[in-house]
Amino acid sequence: MIERRPFATLGGNDHGWLKTRHHFSFADYRDPARMGWGGLRVWNDDEIAAGSGFATHPHADMEIITYVRAGAITHRDSMGNQGRTEAGDVQVMSAGSGVRHSEYNMEHAPTRIFQIWIQPTTKGGAPSWGARPFPKADRSGRFVTLASGNAAEVEALPIRADARVMAATLKAGERVSVALDPRRHAYLVPATGVVEVGGERIAARDGAAISEVAALDIVAVEDSEIVLVDAA
Repeated sequence: MIERRPFATLGGNDHGWLKTRHHFSFADYRDPARMGWGGLRVWNDDEIAAGSGFATHPHADMEIITYVRAGAITHRDSMGNQGRTEAGDVQVMSAGSGVRHSEYNMEHAPTRIFQIWIQPTTKGGAPSWGARPFPKADRSGRFVTLASGNAAEVEALPIRADARVMAATLKAGERVSVALDPRRHAYLVPATGVVEVGGERIAARDGAAISEVAALDIVAVEDSEIVLVDAA
């Protein structure tokens, strides 16, 4: 089953400093049919104006993955961590028993991110944060795992969830396949471009909710950058 969720149908708001769209219920957007997808709870498409951002606020018991699409995001938290994550790279925060953090666009142009929240397998534990570069050239024509709850995927950022976050870049006409467990839930969003997934045409920033599929075949209609979450 592949359900296309067009970008134009997503909830969201324009707060001036923040233009945001929500693939699932979040903040003031409520849709009982879109409360999550398996362990995937939030997928926000955010554009943050230059010199602004999310002031210090708390989280607990959530795995929060930030995929930077354009610009850069600057992170600070109550653990003493701070870092700047650039376009194409990823940061992960395991909120654990509780953490406070801020996320600012300190650049001179808008920053665009996907903010992905996944429910952890267990609650509590010490919070943590990490970031890593993932050059787009390294994922040309293939999926690379960016974050994973499987400790065997040593090149990925660790998360405390039965899930993995993957990305691929495809040239127009290229095809890539990924094996899935049909009992699990996958969610795919092209950051850029247009792809065909199981006969469905998925444009940039559309969502595709996928289940009961053992192998996913993706064809790029245009040069495309794809992010995919596979969760229990």
